[in-house]
Amino acid sequence: MIVVDMIQKAITAHSSWKTRLKSSVATGKSDVTPADIKMDNRREFGKWLYGSDFSAAEKQAKNYRTAIDLHAKFHQEAAQVAEWALSGNKDEAEKAMGLEGSYSKDSSALTKELVQWRLTLS
Repeated sequence: MIVVDMIQKAITAHSSWKTRLKSSVATGKSDVTPADIKMDNRREFGKWLYGSDFSAAEKQAKNYRTAIDLHAKFHQEAAQVAEWALSGNKDEAEKAMGLEGSYSKDSSALTKELVQWRLTLS
């Protein structure tokens, strides 16, 4: 059950990034640097995902591999939005966070994959 619980925590944590990024876009400030955001192994889910809890066989599974890839893309895109927000490029940041924006698409893809992964384990 720990895997299901960790995946659910990740879904919640990643959805909270949208709120944090929206605040950064609105204010031009952030308590986290874009370089730190880009690192996908510094927070609880990333540490767990890259950690030793998974066997070699589990790390070859489709859900795991897809989650790793999408998680990395999510962090790259979130870092880009933060970079635009902090540099005053509010229009680009808002565009990326819009419904058809790159951040929104990557965030949705990651959430969808995590939900699917959680369902296969339940």
